[in-house]
Amino acid sequence: MKTSVIGYPRVGALRELKFASEKYFRREISADELQATAKSLRSTHWYTQQNHRIDFIPSNDFSLYDNVLDTAVLLNAIPARYRNLALSPLDTYFAMARGYQGANGDVKALAMKKWFNTNYHYMVPEIDEHTKIQLAGNKPFDEFKEAQQLGIKTKPVLIGPFTFLKLARFTGGRYASDYTTAIIAAYQEILATFRDIGVEWLQFDEPYLVHDLTGEDILLFKQLYSAILPAKGTVNVLLQTYFGDVRDCYQDITELDFDGIGIDFIEGKKSLELVKAKGFPSGKTLFAGIVNGKNIWKNNYAKSLEIISELQKHCRNVVLETSCSLLHVPYTLQNETKLPKQQKRYLSFAEEKLGELNELKEICLSQTPFETVEYRRNVSLLREDRNCSNEKVQKRISEIKESEFTRVPEFSVREAIQKKNFGLPYFPTTTIGSFPQTADVKANRTAFRRGSITEEQYRDFVKEKIAQCVKIQEEIGLDVLVHGEFERNDMVEYFGECLNGYLFTEKAWVQSYGTRCVKPPVVWGDISREKPMTVEWSVYAQSLTKKPMKGMLTGPVTILNWSFPREDISLKEIAYQIALAIGDEVLDLEANGIRIIQVDEAALREKLPLRKSDWESEYLSWAIPAFRLVHSGVKPETQIHTHMCYSEFTDIIPAIDNMDADVITFEASRSDLMILDSLKENHFKTEAGPGVYDIHSPRVPSAEEIESALHEMLKRLPKEKLWVNPDCGLKTRRYAETKPSLENMVQAARRLRNETI
Repeated sequence: MKTSVIGYPRVGALRELKFASEKYFRREISADELQATAKSLRSTHWYTQQNHRIDFIPSNDFSLYDNVLDTAVLLNAIPARYRNLALSPLDTYFAMARGYQGANGDVKALAMKKWFNTNYHYMVPEIDEHTKIQLAGNKPFDEFKEAQQLGIKTKPVLIGPFTFLKLARFTGGRYASDYTTAIIAAYQEILATFRDIGVEWLQFDEPYLVHDLTGEDILLFKQLYSAILPAKGTVNVLLQTYFGDVRDCYQDITELDFDGIGIDFIEGKKSLELVKAKGFPSGKTLFAGIVNGKNIWKNNYAKSLEIISELQKHCRNVVLETSCSLLHVPYTLQNETKLPKQQKRYLSFAEEKLGELNELKEICLSQTPFETVEYRRNVSLLREDRNCSNEKVQKRISEIKESEFTRVPEFSVREAIQKKNFGLPYFPTTTIGSFPQTADVKANRTAFRRGSITEEQYRDFVKEKIAQCVKIQEEIGLDVLVHGEFERNDMVEYFGECLNGYLFTEKAWVQSYGTRCVKPPVVWGDISREKPMTVEWSVYAQSLTKKPMKGMLTGPVTILNWSFPREDISLKEIAYQIALAIGDEVLDLEANGIRIIQVDEAALREKLPLRKSDWESEYLSWAIPAFRLVHSGVKPETQIHTHMCYSEFTDIIPAIDNMDADVITFEASRSDLMILDSLKENHFKTEAGPGVYDIHSPRVPSAEEIESALHEMLKRLPKEKLWVNPDCGLKTRRYAETKPSLENMVQAARRLRNETI
């Protein structure tokens, strides 16, 4: 029995890649220095896996920004607007990821979307009539050789052609079928090159196979691999899937000439059933995903051994692996010095999961697996009572009434009341919430945490920043203001720190996209709120202006989805616990004079099942009610906003409308406003603010660019329902970009008002 890892985290245990990349963007270091940091991280990751006796160590899972973007560049899918900048290959790559505004031109970044049902974001490849798909790079080959020179044999990893074509955006009247011949030729050449440099195993990632597949999808998959696999020669090809099961194509993939098939036995509800019912080809190796790559709890060895035992009845060769890439969990528990030892025993990050794989292998190879020290220690730990329940919380959950999920009066009545009370102009302007988290803001927070300043000094500084932020917004001319969130480290971690039931880490960073990392809190026990969390800051900010000041909260579904959840109770129960706590905060804000309250649900879609048949029964049936539970008790005069970003929302628009918010802001700038057609088709009742510019790029949009976008919005939305705002919070941007962008946004809205009136 052997072990395998699908992919490893890449930003560095202390975010070395993030900091080096940002220095490069600021031109503080050279491209060679950035690449040196990347090379050092790769070797560290390979040696770490080798030291934990992993048999199949991945290479090419590393990326300077995103693996899908790497694949697009490798296949020559670089749109002309980026080539025309005449930048270096590295800067062209970053222009695709971040946009570019400088002497060589002005271009937006590629669209960015969530990677399946995770909080990781990938760059959407863009393919048009001018794209010539062909092998155009050496990255995967160079990284294999790099590991080889270190004495480490790796299994190169590459996004497979089927998933690449399904995720790509086709323009100019082109479709995936127009590029099958070219992509087949490119992957044949990739296989031949790997064969020539001595690769033994090659992993093609095809996670799209866990979706609901049409007959046309399956035909495309078979067409691609029937032509590609004959080129493999001596290379063993592993088809790797994750995030679900392959019920629609199990027979098809087992009949193709793959040497190994990777299947997820954590999220794949039917994976074990498929193997038991249909068998597994004797000449192939099953790579069994039995160590959870998306959560941070210790593996349940008893449960894993049950699965392994069943698999061995049907499969001659079984390799134990992670359920998906370890990109989605933090690096190591070794950096966590403040977590209580009692609680730390239950956790497992990326490096610890390597140890679990090795222990499971050794247990399986033992003549008496259930008598091994590792097995007995694991079983004993997981049988202990974690003392994480709260009777008051459980009682409150049990007493929720159906009426608490419905706000009265109905939307149209509230809308009329609010328009009269607020007296806002057409196309009211606002921001999503946060303002730039400058160095002094971070330093103030760090100083307070370390005890080098008093709480009074800390609070005085935050108030000073709020006052500056309010003044800036009034000078810009925004209609609805925010306090800037200078007291918050992260939109989820902050609330977790204010609630009972959470654990917090020091350095458990996880990559969200590019250089953006988050530190998800851990749901340890039942969630409750002891006291107000945001009221003081919002009330202070409102005292500085006569304009409406939004109270800013994170919604229950997003708090849940951006945390590492418990596995001993349902996601629904956790969401309702959080909803009750956030609902108490909403009522406190309202009671203290805050008339507009934004409850962000940026991650609403994140845990939506990949198969549509499971949407309602497994997710929407509780996710939407959880949001409604938050705001159902407010007065009709109070306006409830929410925000969502970087996901495909078009197919759940009716569910989003059913959240019964008064205003919803969406990310729309990177997706060319495609969501607007869906709003129109579904007769969306809620007022909407599709983002008019991309805050994840450093470029500053012109007033004309924003005005043009607003004209497009007005073709699909009534003027009475259109709000004007950026597409996300501004915490990661600099004021040098933020102020002119917002000034241009306000100018565009005013022009539109003049035209409309």
